[in-house]
Amino acid sequence: MASPSVSLPRVSSKTESYVDNKRKEDIRQANIVAARAVAEAVRTSLGPRGMDKMISTASGEVIITNDGATILNKMEVLQPAAKMLVELSKSQDSAAGDGTTTVVVIAGALLRHCLSLLSHGIHPTVISDSLHKAATKAVEVLSAMAVPVELSDRDSLVKSASTSLNSKVVSQYSTLLAPLAVDAVLSVVDPAKPDIVDLRDVKIVKKLGGTVDDTELVKGLVFDKKVSHASGGLTRVENAKIAVIQFQISPPKTDIEQSIVVSDYAQMDRILKEERQYILGMIKKIKATGCNVLLIQKSILRDAVTDLSLHYLAKAKILVVKDVERDEIEFITKTLNCLPIANIEHFRVEKLGYADLVEETTVGDGKIVKITGIKDMGRTTTVLVRGSNQLVLDEAERSLHDALCVVRCLVNKRFLIAGGGAPEIELSRQLGAWAKVLHGMEGYCVRSFAEALEVIPYTLAENAGLNPIAIVTELRNRHAQGEINAGINVRKGQITNILEENVVQPLLVSTSAITLATECVRMILKIDDIVTVR
Repeated sequence: MASPSVSLPRVSSKTESYVDNKRKEDIRQANIVAARAVAEAVRTSLGPRGMDKMISTASGEVIITNDGATILNKMEVLQPAAKMLVELSKSQDSAAGDGTTTVVVIAGALLRHCLSLLSHGIHPTVISDSLHKAATKAVEVLSAMAVPVELSDRDSLVKSASTSLNSKVVSQYSTLLAPLAVDAVLSVVDPAKPDIVDLRDVKIVKKLGGTVDDTELVKGLVFDKKVSHASGGLTRVENAKIAVIQFQISPPKTDIEQSIVVSDYAQMDRILKEERQYILGMIKKIKATGCNVLLIQKSILRDAVTDLSLHYLAKAKILVVKDVERDEIEFITKTLNCLPIANIEHFRVEKLGYADLVEETTVGDGKIVKITGIKDMGRTTTVLVRGSNQLVLDEAERSLHDALCVVRCLVNKRFLIAGGGAPEIELSRQLGAWAKVLHGMEGYCVRSFAEALEVIPYTLAENAGLNPIAIVTELRNRHAQGEINAGINVRKGQITNILEENVVQPLLVSTSAITLATECVRMILKIDDIVTVR
């Protein structure tokens, strides 16, 4: 894109010299066009009637999803400005968890309006500052519209979670998944820190087989593993005393690789006998504490358990779950309220966890281990997600994550606003009125910002197969008459009071969408050159 070198006539420094601004405008335009192309790609998947995208990765894996963040994450975007939109949806995903498509669509619409403002000769800095002002004003307007909600009001929480699920592939199961998400989040809220929810405390275990209807919330632990069945091991233990161990129950190995050559039979017998004594010694120490369930961490250096040790453990009536992942240890110890044991010498009664029942159950075509009735259970919970095939299963997990995030937003900031394009149109109306008061270029830019927000109701109507222009005009009319919560009801194909239809979303989702989209657009506007460094 290098501009041809222009040989300028020698001009005396007193007069104005000609400056070539063409390149800067070209780059700005290229950036905006590229970023808008990304926004257009996800625009069709907005809202309850949005389409899904099928993503085929290089490795031949197929993903079917409606989640804006997932779609953009998997897209191979090369243009640097377009990459910013991918980052934008990621940041919305981490800030609010839902509204990842909305934020990109708003950014795309803002860019379209900025392009027309730039072509009218308004300076990018002026546009950028006005956008910032408009976004701050927009957040104030939204906060004024919001309805406060209490955590004890479970119905409102379920409504907002089901609104989030309605646009997903698994929307027909929203009556099951929404209450499940609400219960999961509320059970991990710590009374000492009521505003903070760590979603790592909600563990999602996926298991093939069955349908999404079979998804359940388990008060306890679920392992997607079998109990080791070597030589008749137990599969069910009541009044379990559970130890989480991080050492290996197998003959010791030296730290360096070497081989020992044994030529004498007597010596071979002695080695085997020593191994047996060593393992038996360990198992006796374990049995002495009354422990009857062992969760053994996966070992890299050597086998965590050998056939011999499994045989002795089975004889000692100890149930064994082996190959527990290393990153699950923290979650397990928090749930069981026990301590991980790193060495056999530290095996004490006070480090054990207690539960009423540990059993292996058959689920679908595999088996899982369930631990229920845990004594002094930590504030964690497990969701067992089921699905008929891998695609549905993965999408159910992503949708559930979005629903959990929505409830988390409500715990952080306890306000609800209407959905269905109502807040956007209301913002557009109020900012439009505010723009008339402002002077000069600012008013002009704020009016563009207000018009850009209409893209959300427009797209909602378009995706639902309605006439977008008629719908948006009617919406404006209703809002001008003072119906703040009038929105698009895609099921009936007309405009109704959306709060009565139970279409609600957390305030945090909308405010963060608008502030993040504006920030991203301001950033793209300020760029006037791309320098590639080899």
